[in-house]
Amino acid sequence: MKIGLFFGSFNPIHTGHLIVANVVRQQASLDQVWFVVSPQNPFKKQKALLNEVDRLRMVELAVEDNYDLRPCNAEFSMPKPSYTVNTLAYLNDRYPQHQFYLIAGSDVLTHLHRWKNAKEILSYTPILIYPRPNVAEEKIKDEIRNHPNIKKVEAPLLDISATFIRRSIRGGLSVKYLVPDLVEEYIQSRKLYL
Repeated sequence: MKIGLFFGSFNPIHTGHLIVANVVRQQASLDQVWFVVSPQNPFKKQKALLNEVDRLRMVELAVEDNYDLRPCNAEFSMPKPSYTVNTLAYLNDRYPQHQFYLIAGSDVLTHLHRWKNAKEILSYTPILIYPRPNVAEEKIKDEIRNHPNIKKVEAPLLDISATFIRRSIRGGLSVKYLVPDLVEEYIQSRKLYL
């Protein structure tokens, strides 16, 4: 199968993630998209993250009615912080029957060269890039912009932020329509992000 890997903290997963995953899956003719929940992203502060078990559970709830979108906890048993190159190696070893594609927003292109083993990743993994707002095109290095393994995919330009959602929850505001109903219920029942 052709599997898109959508890496993220998903703190929490929101409707923007789901829309992008579904649109990219269709545009790139992928069989499934796996939401790879990262316990610790090397570019983000750990203290701002909810524990990975709650974040994974919210992903499970968000995609439970869609076979084409799946949760993935591959990084939970790996050393932290999580590096994409290590996760790709693990998934390729574990699932040699699948062809993996990375799914990333266009903002990733401005700092992809800073990723651990970025050239190795680019050599064997196609990256499907969906549009993100306010990307500084001039910061994208030519060797990345013109790389044959980077493919731009048409998708709606969305700017839903998990930070905005967490801030809204702390402020006592509704997050209806920003997150799936089951995710909203989970957040409320466990009093998360307060």
